Amino acid sequence: MSAGDIDKPANAIPGNASAVLQLRFVVGTRVDNLVDVISAHLRGRGFSNVEVQAAQSFSASRTDFDSPWIGWTAESIRKTTGKAPAVLPNFGGSLPNDVFSETLGLPTIWVPHSYPGCSQHAPDEHILLSVTEEALGIMAGLFWDLGEMPRPL
Repeated sequence: MSAGDIDKPANAIPGNASAVLQLRFVVGTRVDNLVDVISAHLRGRGFSNVEVQAAQSFSASRTDFDSPWIGWTAESIRKTTGKAPAVLPNFGGSLPNDVFSETLGLPTIWVPHSYPGCSQHAPDEHILLSVTEEALGIMAGLFWDLGEMPRPL
């Protein structure tokens, strides 16, 4: 976010401001008209002078829970860690995952290596050594188990 001219700050309320927003949404959200919806929302609350633009957008994606890859991945992680993984149904439209899941029709599995207090993508982002070590084990286990799968004839 910025307001006024950040290269030449003045002790006054600037005449303009800018903000870049990232929206996370679920499968089924119509991203093709988000600019219009946000603009109408702001105008309806008295902010008719706010200009809204979209720089980029990706559709949210989801691999169906009945996909055999969901169970296979969860079981591999459980075998590696001894803990049941949390399985979440959606990927929130912030990366072009839909290219794989929708365009190519491939099931996708995201295995995040984080925890709620990590401040991901914030100035004080961090990761704990214990989380990193577990993440390396999880991924090694997934690749090992994938390599052990029977090959199609």
